[in-house]
Amino acid sequence: MSALAYSAIAPLIPAAGGRIYIGYSGGIDSHVLLHLCAGQADLQPRLTAVHIHHGLQAQADSWAEHCRRQAAILGTGFLRIHVDARAANGESPEAAARQARYSALMELIQPDDLLLFAQHREDQMETVLLQLFRGAGIQGLAAMPLAAPFGDGTLARPLLHTAKSAIREYARVHGLNWIEDPSNQNSDFDRNFLRNEVVPLLKRRWPSLDKTVARSARHCGEAAALLNAWSEPRLGRLLNPAGNGLNLDGLQSLEDAAINGLLRQWFGSLGLKPPSQALLETVRQQFLHTGANASPRLAIQGRVLKKYRQTLYCLTEQSFNPLPEPLNWPANTNSIRLPDGSVLSLTAAGSGIGQALWHNSRITLKPRSGGEKLKLPNRAGRHDLKKLFQEAGIPPWERSSRPLIYLNGRLAGVAGLWVDEWAWTQIDAGCYRIAWQPPQSV
Repeated sequence: MSALAYSAIAPLIPAAGGRIYIGYSGGIDSHVLLHLCAGQADLQPRLTAVHIHHGLQAQADSWAEHCRRQAAILGTGFLRIHVDARAANGESPEAAARQARYSALMELIQPDDLLLFAQHREDQMETVLLQLFRGAGIQGLAAMPLAAPFGDGTLARPLLHTAKSAIREYARVHGLNWIEDPSNQNSDFDRNFLRNEVVPLLKRRWPSLDKTVARSARHCGEAAALLNAWSEPRLGRLLNPAGNGLNLDGLQSLEDAAINGLLRQWFGSLGLKPPSQALLETVRQQFLHTGANASPRLAIQGRVLKKYRQTLYCLTEQSFNPLPEPLNWPANTNSIRLPDGSVLSLTAAGSGIGQALWHNSRITLKPRSGGEKLKLPNRAGRHDLKKLFQEAGIPPWERSSRPLIYLNGRLAGVAGLWVDEWAWTQIDAGCYRIAWQPPQSV
């Protein structure tokens, strides 16, 4: 009998919760995982095998049909998802397929859902070696975690500590029928080259290589967790109240290694890939070691780094797009999305623009044209918007992208900031505040 049993993976699979999805390519690894889980009567009603149809192989349709039949035999749900896995210019086919696959699965997973991948100990070893060859740090060398948040749910890899030999033996004992992808023999891909050419040679010298390298990955994972525990509270103290900017003055007294660690943590919190050593050096030189009035700009990973008043911001390109032309706010709608992706929304309040005035006015949103002035409540005189923006510390790009609000053609305020005295009133729960939400990252 095979040494691999459900009891070995059960701790990662809760007895109660939402749906359980299994990434099911139809290969030996995912088929073994599906077979293990489908054999549990309490899990079977919650199971769905998810097959990602990349459309990259001539056999893709027949593979999808094979997976559907196997799921039916095992009594589990089945879902086929088609993705566009074509690589963009400069992107590797492996990376394009992985990104397409992960994006599709992330949209699928709901709160309390669990997604299972069938990666095993040799996959972990290959990942560590590839990361090492790419010059990764501790976080990269920690490779794949057993479990991690994924979309609105959780991703787990219950076979991660399992030897490939145990998976093969399980498949043999149970007479499983799986797909052999011929592209796995193509050593043009980095992982296949490592798997087909390099690892067999290394294993002739070090037969337990998968076990020892996976152990190193766990050590790196523990070290990375300690670094995260150190950096998270410090990063929290460096973020501005809105959470979208990093205080550079707070980094000045730190050693370069600590600065790098905090920048890596910040990048990760923004959903970005870990920065390279060269990028960290560039960020330190251009943003940290320049004068307070410097205004560098650095494009990275589809984002833009900008500095204003010793605060480092990571922005989308959309953040620099002002409202192109006047726009009417439709009547009886509580929110409106602008062309740049920002959102304005109404919130009931005790002071602000009176609701009666709002609902009886033609509301127009306009970009700044220059020279606008506001008379603020309880403040003498009229003030140029330019000076008000400077006083409030509003970054230059926000000054252009925050629309001006006109009621019946008269300037009434600036989205998310001020209301002119003529439009401002105080009525318990009878007013509106207009909130402005900047463009969100994709």
